[in-house]
Amino acid sequence: MTNLLALRPRPTLRVDLGAVTANVRTIRSRTAGELMAVVKADGFGHGQVDVARAALAGGATRLGVTSLDEARPLRESGLTERILSWLNPPGADFAAAVRLGIELGVPGRDHLDAIARTAPGARIHLHLDTGMGRDGAEPAGWELLCRAAREAERHGRVRVVGIMGHLPCADRPGHAANARGRDRFVWGLRVARAAGLRPADHHLAATAATLSDPASHHTMSRIGAGLVGIDESGTVRLRPALTLTAPLVTIRSVAAGTAVGYGHTWTARRATRLGLLPVGYADGLPRLASGRAEVWAAGMRRPVAGRISMDMTVVDLSADAAVSVGDPVTVFGPGDHGEPTTAEWARWAETLEHEIVTGLSARLHRRNAA
Repeated sequence: MTNLLALRPRPTLRVDLGAVTANVRTIRSRTAGELMAVVKADGFGHGQVDVARAALAGGATRLGVTSLDEARPLRESGLTERILSWLNPPGADFAAAVRLGIELGVPGRDHLDAIARTAPGARIHLHLDTGMGRDGAEPAGWELLCRAAREAERHGRVRVVGIMGHLPCADRPGHAANARGRDRFVWGLRVARAAGLRPADHHLAATAATLSDPASHHTMSRIGAGLVGIDESGTVRLRPALTLTAPLVTIRSVAAGTAVGYGHTWTARRATRLGLLPVGYADGLPRLASGRAEVWAAGMRRPVAGRISMDMTVVDLSADAAVSVGDPVTVFGPGDHGEPTTAEWARWAETLEHEIVTGLSARLHRRNAA
């Protein structure tokens, strides 16, 4: 029997896993160190496990996430590579991390003490604040943290396998804060060694620094946004991995002067045809992009007409557009044919691509492409 549901056009998010693999290979060519594929936030909205597998196929050797809750599905999917989780409260189930073979980021004594007490044998990465002012141990307490970690290591409570940091302005190569961060990280390594620690993993660079700042490379780099085609530094062309299409639900002809949507913020300047797409801000399209955004329909860019609604977006198709009800419209894609990209949607919404791709709703139909 024919699956009628499969024949109905619906908003579809196509994930190009081949682009993920290609992006990792591109980044891999820029550094001699290992690559950790950071698949937090459901693989930056692209599907955590699928992105992880595609990244490993491209040359990544291990995985990174924020919480233990994000780490569990990777193990449950059968992935056996090393996984690091670095954003857990001191009361997290660290014993489960040891059972699952999850390595843990340690930003201070509270975390170190909790892990040493509840999860003997845990493999940890001491996290130094290298200029972010958010996560990581403050430099003033770094020496004491290293000494305490070494003491816990002597008693078999933990094993310090890594030192980590993060640069604050890596999207701006040459920014003075990055040089300060690099210097602080090197200092942190010296202090750790002086305390008797010998971690094999040293990682400071994320995507932007890996692509634009060789001085920040150590034994490993953490690649997150770059997996899915985002390079904040603007130095390397990576391939976006998402394409969002939606069918035209209705098309109507309107006269000049017709107002559209909430607040009547858009009025037709001429007789035209308006197409209705069944996607809106509940699907992740930023409302702030209203009045600026465009889509791709009938071989041309078409402006969004009026405010983006919760479930609907109206598009000015023009009077002569060769389109019909049910035809697919590309909301964004890699830009190969002239369609808007997530980078443009981010600019229209005055935000980052990261927010666009991680904010896409689960109600969108998703389809992977190798």
